[in-house]
Amino acid sequence: MDTENKYVRFDWAVKRMLRDKANFGVLEGLITVLLGETVHIVELLESESNQESEDDKFNRVDIKAKNDRGEIFIVEVQLTRRLYYLERILYGVAKTLTEHIKLGRLYNEVKKVYSISIVYFDLGQGNDYLYHGQSTFKGVHTHDTLLISSKENDVIKMRTPEQVFPEYYIIRVNEFNDVAKTPLEEWLDYLKNGHIKDDTTTPGLSEAKEKLQYLSMNKADRLAYERHLDAIMVQEDVLNTAKVEGRAEGRAEGRAEGRAEGRAETNMENARRMKSLGVDFSLISKVTGLSPDEIESL
Repeated sequence: MDTENKYVRFDWAVKRMLRDKANFGVLEGLITVLLGETVHIVELLESESNQESEDDKFNRVDIKAKNDRGEIFIVEVQLTRRLYYLERILYGVAKTLTEHIKLGRLYNEVKKVYSISIVYFDLGQGNDYLYHGQSTFKGVHTHDTLLISSKENDVIKMRTPEQVFPEYYIIRVNEFNDVAKTPLEEWLDYLKNGHIKDDTTTPGLSEAKEKLQYLSMNKADRLAYERHLDAIMVQEDVLNTAKVEGRAEGRAEGRAEGRAEGRAETNMENARRMKSLGVDFSLISKVTGLSPDEIESL
């Protein structure tokens, strides 16, 4: 393995290393580049949806953070395709809103939520690597933007819906064309290729160069990280094999029994490989459909 100037993958870092307050600068940099304004994180937020679990070992990673204005940021890394992904993003935002306001409190205590999804699979159709969505209310006939007035401490304050409603960012890593000319493109270069320019001044990446070096990890963390990389490779191989087999099966009509046997043998072989890499039985069972007892006997 070439370890010179090797940086830890962001999905691993955001799950482990970026939870340390000393490393907040990396995450702050990404959010700053996306929003176009300096963001300072004051604390991480915990909830049911971002507790670490065995099932989320490499399939889903997310982190919740709050800035000094009380706004909440959800950062999620998704390595493989999931059904109803947009619905999942919406659910995550709605859950965050309800989790972080106390029962019986006024609605004006609801804080704005930014959802940042970093996906490594082909999500939808589009040519850009970054998509941004937010809620605005436009006049159907006048085309003006609706302003909402609220009275607080005898002062009338005008707010627009985009100051209240969540904003969504979807970063489609695979669509990046590998030419890093802007700060955002430098971030994409790191997310996709693990590359950071030696002379970078992009917010977060100079911190990443210092904090997220592979060689700076202790032996236990390195071994865990390498198992993580192996598990990702196995999963990608399993998915690619399934695609190939699916196409082959479509061409081989009338061979149901042979297809079933072939799928069973493939599942067993994939299970053996994942087991040898130390992948948890619950995850192997999800990927292959084999029971824990069957996996144990391999």
